[in-house]
Amino acid sequence: MEFTQDKIDLIERIIKNDRKFANNEDLYDDFFNETCKRSLNIVKTITSDATLEAYLKKIATTSILNVLKDSGRLRRTREGFTPTKEISIEQIHEESNKESGNIYANTKIIYETADIQDTPEDTLLKKEILQHVINSLEKIDNEDPDKKYLQIFKLRYDNGMTQKEIAQDLNLSQSEVSKRLFKLMEKIKQSFN
Repeated sequence: MEFTQDKIDLIERIIKNDRKFANNEDLYDDFFNETCKRSLNIVKTITSDATLEAYLKKIATTSILNVLKDSGRLRRTREGFTPTKEISIEQIHEESNKESGNIYANTKIIYETADIQDTPEDTLLKKEILQHVINSLEKIDNEDPDKKYLQIFKLRYDNGMTQKEIAQDLNLSQSEVSKRLFKLMEKIKQSFN
């Protein structure tokens, strides 16, 4: 499936607005290709523009991080991701103290890392999507109660049981559980259209 021009423009705008895009403009093609590759299925299934844009922002952020890590420009630290070219404050501090003979040479500056929470819009969007999934799941289960879709879903995703364990619990074959889970996911995807 080819992306329409409006989807291409949206992905381009999202990438260029990402804060990690600055100073990494030369990797734009890699960012764009990775984002398109990862978002192909999302673009096919989601019809709401607001929902699509929210998903594409998350996908673009992940894609940019992956490209930067793969290109050696970003590394993971305990505090999060750090550019590899970045010099720590401690290194700058030590070098300036050596040059100036500063009496505060042993002073350390500690900065807390910001814990960025979801915006209210992100939280609301997640709640709306989750509520839609729940409503779809209940409707699908009511349409065909013999398939036990809701029970299989709860055992798999709420209780974390494997397909084999679910099969034993419901006295079904593992392949039947797998088929029902796949069918259920397809029906939920269709409910978003």
